[in-house]
Amino acid sequence: MARINPHINFNGNAEEAFNFYKSVFGGEFAKIIRFKDLASDEFPVAEKEANKIMLITLPIGKNFLMANDVPEIMGRANENENRSKISVTAESSEEAFRVFHGLSESGQVEVPMDENTEDACFAMFRDKYGIEWMIEYNKQ
Repeated sequence: MARINPHINFNGNAEEAFNFYKSVFGGEFAKIIRFKDLASDEFPVAEKEANKIMLITLPIGKNFLMANDVPEIMGRANENENRSKISVTAESSEEAFRVFHGLSESGQVEVPMDENTEDACFAMFRDKYGIEWMIEYNKQ
């Protein structure tokens, strides 16, 4: 079966956001490439862009959450877009609550996690970096 690996564009704070995501999901980064790592005569990199993230990957289960910083020359990523959400299906209600509470910290909760069930739960929110998430668990 194919795997889906969400890729997020950030406006210069990809590393900060991914350290936050790593604190929630655990694990270690599989890859970090900075723009300066690719710099050459054919691909010059401005000094202010050099340490920004070209690619960062965080393994989550068999999938990867990936991101980059958008170079200023390409404009800004829309931090208020609402066309997509990252959906996480937890393996237990405990995991669903842990991920929800971790990722929603300092964010905006649209649908709060129902704290009164162990068989199924769902939450929807925007994290402090503007990324929209859905967390669900269903015992069935």
